[in-house]
Amino acid sequence: MTQGFVCIYDMGNMPSIKPMAVRLYGSDHATVTSITIRNSPQTHLKFDNINVSSPADSSNTDGIHLQNSQDVFINSINLACGDDCVSIQTGCSNVSIQNVNCGAGHGISIGGLGRDNTKACVSNVTVRDSTMSKTMTGVRIKTWQGGSGAARGIKFFNIQVSEVKTPIMIDQFYCDKTKCQNRTSAVAVSGIDYVNIRGTFTVKPVHFACCDSIPCTNISLATINLEAAQGSKSNDHFCREACGELRTTSTVPPLTDCLQKGMPSNTSFRSNLESCRA
Repeated sequence: MTQGFVCIYDMGNMPSIKPMAVRLYGSDHATVTSITIRNSPQTHLKFDNINVSSPADSSNTDGIHLQNSQDVFINSINLACGDDCVSIQTGCSNVSIQNVNCGAGHGISIGGLGRDNTKACVSNVTVRDSTMSKTMTGVRIKTWQGGSGAARGIKFFNIQVSEVKTPIMIDQFYCDKTKCQNRTSAVAVSGIDYVNIRGTFTVKPVHFACCDSIPCTNISLATINLEAAQGSKSNDHFCREACGELRTTSTVPPLTDCLQKGMPSNTSFRSNLESCRA
């Protein structure tokens, strides 16, 4: 267990090879909590070669859960769990996730953000070179109604999916209860890139459910190749209030009608983005 310590580096007396502040490698039953890392000369916190396994029907068993964390690198992880393989929560920025093998589970998720009308800020997250097998979603952004703040600058590159229910999802109406109250405010979702997402799905390839008052903006799709798994009923994609650009001439399935052009002009959208710049 790593718990309750402070790492402070003297940047004036650094060796030629800069060390990591904290690195977990080949770990088993490791817990990292209540630590403060200041002035790390390289990545502040690094996870390598970690294996997580729990039953597919287990509840709230996130594999890796990050909150209020900056400059994090997660690499070469095998995660099988009953919930999100990796969960990125409010206060996270400059997070790099690569070479993750996820399944079973709910995929890799940003959120849920904005629960109980709270402000949430997430920025500069990259997920790349990862696989999802028989998960509920592949790469997902989920926010609660009534929240504020923004999730932006998020990139999903080179994601291979196999029999995933919904490989690509943005859900600004996330609710894990029987019923949630409708609200007009929402966490803004902007600057989301999907590049080379390929494989098979069992329910629908793309699900963009964005808020009327604060639409999703600057969404880009490139080299999307998602086919219905054998024996599955292929459903059409769902795209609502999602603005952006299709950057390849053809996709599987065709997504030419998925993204709207333009940007919202309302002040709520702009104020949410600006509130996370401070």
